[in-house]
Amino acid sequence: MSATTRSRTPDRLCAEAVDLARTAAEEAAAPGVVGEHAGLVSEGDRVVTHFFECKEPGYRGWRWAVTVARASRAKIVTLDETVLLPGPDALLAPEWVPWSERLRPGDMGPGDLLPTDAEDLRLEPGFTGEDEPAPNSLVSGEMAELVEAEDVEVTAGAPANLPVPPSRGSISALAEELGMRRARVLSRYGLHAAADRWEESYGPKSAMAQAAPATCVSCGFLNPVGGSLGQAFGICANEFSPADGRVVSLGYGCGGHSEAAVMPTPPRPAAPVIDETRVDPFPLRPAPDSGSVPTTTDESSAELGHS
Repeated sequence: MSATTRSRTPDRLCAEAVDLARTAAEEAAAPGVVGEHAGLVSEGDRVVTHFFECKEPGYRGWRWAVTVARASRAKIVTLDETVLLPGPDALLAPEWVPWSERLRPGDMGPGDLLPTDAEDLRLEPGFTGEDEPAPNSLVSGEMAELVEAEDVEVTAGAPANLPVPPSRGSISALAEELGMRRARVLSRYGLHAAADRWEESYGPKSAMAQAAPATCVSCGFLNPVGGSLGQAFGICANEFSPADGRVVSLGYGCGGHSEAAVMPTPPRPAAPVIDETRVDPFPLRPAPDSGSVPTTTDESSAELGHS
């Protein structure tokens, strides 16, 4: 029989070494947690593993496994190893899932950092150096597909009944571009009230912003807004941020900053310099004139001492 062939029949001397295995298990475990003998298994020629129940709280179904062996033609059984192993019905921890897969929107708290992958599909370079034609250009891809299309949708109705856009350069066209073709718009007071409300919820003084590595003004997930409020606010587009879809102050911040993984560390103050070459003299006895009471030569007052 080859030496590497695993024997199915346990070695008799190794199988009888239950006391040796129990002693080894009790030395490795805490007192009173090694239970009854739960069987054995042959690991090979003259190699047997004994199993003992584990009474440790929280380790239901686990077993102490003690492997013993003996040399060829030897009658002395020696200890190989002792380890705690899960049994068939052991209570095990759930399968580990990477943080990037188990993270859900709303899980981020103050002080947490969420590094952004370099190939994150939610982000793109701010400037590529390539000039693309406008969407209504004759050389644009959209116009080329429209020209080559065989079935073109035609709006039903006579041309006279179709809505006519305001002519370019008119007062109506200018009001349309400026967003002023409404009956009423926000007043200055309304703008300030909204700004104060948004600043209180997602502003630089919040706990999340105080623990953030940077502000929203440098984050790639910030979507700017138009109007006068665009100078101080934007819309967060990071689904993992607690401010996703909210109007945030440019001074706000969270751990989901797009450049959190590459932000430079804040500078640290230099260590204090200790001069170990200078010697400061300290007298063993105080000087006669160092006290608050002047010295006296009167022997009667000297015996009484200072009051």
